[in-house]
Amino acid sequence: MTLFVTNQASAQTTANGPYYPMPAWDQTVACATRATCPRFIVLSNMNSAAVLDRETGLVWEKSPNSTITFDWFTAHRYCNDLILGNRLGWRLPTIQELASLVDGDLANTSSPRLPPGNPFSNVSPVVGYWSANTYSAFTGNAWFLIFGDGSVGTGTKAAVIHFWCVRGGHGVDPQ
Repeated sequence: MTLFVTNQASAQTTANGPYYPMPAWDQTVACATRATCPRFIVLSNMNSAAVLDRETGLVWEKSPNSTITFDWFTAHRYCNDLILGNRLGWRLPTIQELASLVDGDLANTSSPRLPPGNPFSNVSPVVGYWSANTYSAFTGNAWFLIFGDGSVGTGTKAAVIHFWCVRGGHGVDPQ
């Protein structure tokens, strides 16, 4: 595996040590507490508004906007237009990318079902979050994820629910 290491001083992360994403979907980066979590790094060079997930290499909004909801089309547009941490290049995540944030440990009864040590805030456990994926059986629907229990479902793209923007990865062409 090749790691891209940058100078820590120029990376300006909130974590000590070298700054580099270690995107490998086959790895598990365990966290016990927020203070000792090597998986998530709050990026101070993005005004601490974004979080690098070193398990996947994706950069997430630290605090998705929980006060607004959109239909699927408007959520796409919102993420594509988003300037966060003085950066463009945001998008809706795939259903698999959203699911990568769910803690699959059934002993974890937290709600939302995010991994221990995560720095995220304003994640609703009750309603769904849009993914970029169209439901292939009915193209008028799209996949969503509910962080309360980690379940996935589909719903009409006209429905109004939450969304969480991401950078990096491959995404999908939603058309």
